[in-house]
Amino acid sequence: MDISVVIITKNEAHIIGKTLQSLQAVAHDIVIVDSGSTDETVAICKQFNATVIETGWSGYGINKNKGIHASKYDWILSLDADEAIDETLAESLKQLKPANEEEVFDIRFKNFFCNKWIRFGEWGFDRHIRLFNRKKVQWNNSAVHEELIFPAGFTKTRLKGNILHYTVHDKKEYAVKMNNYAMMNAEKYFKARKRSNFGKAYFSPVFSFLQHYIFRLGFLDGPEGLLIARTTARYTFLKYHYLNEMNKNNNTAITKDP
Repeated sequence: MDISVVIITKNEAHIIGKTLQSLQAVAHDIVIVDSGSTDETVAICKQFNATVIETGWSGYGINKNKGIHASKYDWILSLDADEAIDETLAESLKQLKPANEEEVFDIRFKNFFCNKWIRFGEWGFDRHIRLFNRKKVQWNNSAVHEELIFPAGFTKTRLKGNILHYTVHDKKEYAVKMNNYAMMNAEKYFKARKRSNFGKAYFSPVFSFLQHYIFRLGFLDGPEGLLIARTTARYTFLKYHYLNEMNKNNNTAITKDP
């Protein structure tokens, strides 16, 4: 089966080579959608004979769809720049024969924090659909936390193997990334006219921490498990905090408008 791999990038020179190297045995077509890298990302991608689309940032869903539309083949493996595939998954992809165009494929993730595999908590039980036929499936246009749109009657199959997600390289990067996600999600909620309240802003972070650190055994991952649970709880608080500020500012602007 011929597969196109679609990856969105911006300043990923530190990791993109590892991702592309892992795909050499299975990818018949690699499409990179780059939104203004200023490092060697584009040059590295071209060394691997990838097709590079240099464009602006329109949001995760839209940019991924740009890559899907530019792909040679209908079967799409959608990855992020910091996601490689292991040998077991590569073998599964080489032997794959989908039953029909409505079949989608669910893949397990191994998530790494500073090169440590996180086995429990929020990251430890991660699975996502990342292989699909573009005739039937595409991403929605959400700017953040984009989702796939599936046809009625689709079937889901689990593949053997893992996507190796090297998500965090240091604590500072992690804090900045989660703060940015909180702001983008607040903007998404604001545009959807959602509102925050005391319960969401204060009880949701507490529930998030307990869920990931206690109930999902995040404490078994040691200091990294505690940091991830705390950061996720803070992210939950910040997205509702930012949403509340946006709604306050909007209400003030409406009041002052003559």
